[in-house]
Amino acid sequence: MSSTIPRRTALDALHRSLGATMTDFAGWDMPLRYGSERDEHLAVRTKAGLFDLSHMGEITVTGPRAAALLDYALVGNLGSVKVGRARYTMICREDGGILDDLIVYRLGETEYMVVANASNAQTVLEALAERAAGFDADVRDDRDAYALLAVQGPESPGILKSLTDADLDGLKYYAGLPGTVAGVPALIARTGYTGEDGFELFVAPADAEKLWQALTEAGSSVGLVPCGLSCRDTLRLEAGMPLYGHELSTSLTPFDAGLGRVVKFEKEGDFVGREALAEAASRAQENPPRVLVGLIAEGRRVPRAGYAVVTEGEVIGEVTSGAPSPTLGKPIAMAYVDAAHSAPGTPGVGVDIRSSHEPYEVVALPFYKRQK
Repeated sequence: MSSTIPRRTALDALHRSLGATMTDFAGWDMPLRYGSERDEHLAVRTKAGLFDLSHMGEITVTGPRAAALLDYALVGNLGSVKVGRARYTMICREDGGILDDLIVYRLGETEYMVVANASNAQTVLEALAERAAGFDADVRDDRDAYALLAVQGPESPGILKSLTDADLDGLKYYAGLPGTVAGVPALIARTGYTGEDGFELFVAPADAEKLWQALTEAGSSVGLVPCGLSCRDTLRLEAGMPLYGHELSTSLTPFDAGLGRVVKFEKEGDFVGREALAEAASRAQENPPRVLVGLIAEGRRVPRAGYAVVTEGEVIGEVTSGAPSPTLGKPIAMAYVDAAHSAPGTPGVGVDIRSSHEPYEVVALPFYKRQK
């Protein structure tokens, strides 16, 4: 994994044939965009987009004590997840710092699939393997066993329905079921990172190209376009979804990130970080930490991660993610700001962009919420 040559997904040649601009992302050569990232973004909001997410890290946990291991290793209550459902959770260090945010799918009574961010997959794998000591459970690196395609946007259910007889109408958000799509065996999950309805399809790498072509064909009449990582970032930003390395890091606990709800103290037994997280929870109640807010620009200048949030010359926070919003037509940002300045509409807040105080409106997240 320490090789300096970026890894390539099973769809690499296809991306290049489509003229994609490629970029090194977490050690993978990934498509950044195929044409206009704004057009790709708006296609997902209004029609549908097709993504290659094969850089994500799949780790399978199996065995009689798989549930018990995950309840100990992660902050969520995974033993309570029903077969066929998924849960958003986190893995923390002993001191409560976030190692990664995860989606965990319960595939069977004694089988789970943990999906980690590409940049943290090795760290998560090693932490799970280490925490498995004493549990009758196996932790398996399945990163090479899967390609992951996502079709996202309002037209995605119709596109997928034309290629599968799986019960998509009965498939709830954060649920997954095994099925066949265009003749390809797949785990069909109703999950995504765009703020739209959509599906993620876990398939064998050898089947990835066949499935991509089938989805492209099925979606051509309703405006489906291939989408790169660039619009994936603006879509998740509008939807107020955190990105590891920006809104989440080892220096923050879930409570610092405003995501304390994922920590389940009521589950049975000990779990890694319990004591530190209990302290963080009571600290957050007594003296709220910085709060993650949305910022909408009054002008045209785009804020970037690391820029200071200021009021009356005083630094009150820091931008974690910023970009032009194709949906709102203005630059937006997520930022951690002091609790005293976190209320929507707080006057006098700006971002220091190259020594210039640019005015910004403080808003509640998310910036965008789809109509159900």
